[in-house]
Amino acid sequence: MELSNKGVKLIQQFEGFCRSPYLDQALVPTIGYGTTHYHHRAVRMSDKSITKSEATYLMRSQIDMTYGKAVNHLVRVPITQNQFDALVSFTYNEGVNALKTSTLLKRLNNGKILKADKEFAKWNKANGKVNRGLTNRRKKEAKLFLA
Repeated sequence: MELSNKGVKLIQQFEGFCRSPYLDQALVPTIGYGTTHYHHRAVRMSDKSITKSEATYLMRSQIDMTYGKAVNHLVRVPITQNQFDALVSFTYNEGVNALKTSTLLKRLNNGKILKADKEFAKWNKANGKVNRGLTNRRKKEAKLFLA
């Protein structure tokens, strides 16, 4: 499966756009819509600014090469487009290893969809503290997952 336009908009909504490189909460150089890598190298703080169009292209490329690919590989049951989009949004934000080791994935692969959706809410902390933005993101992802 591939990320739909609805999934792209969800990720863009929560990542926000920044034309110049910045350090994310984990102090990783980031640009555009939460992109940490170009095709050939990691983002550097000295990189030039980009447009929204370039940022969307970079985000989609990173999703296609890493996050969407991981969801397709790790999910072993049939899922809907909305479920795929929610899982890619989650994975783009939390990382492949987070999905791989999550109870969310375990429950999903065991066919427990209604229990799996409850797992999104548990991933709402930044630096050990509940984060309002992450809480809102996880609610939207869980809602999309069940839609």
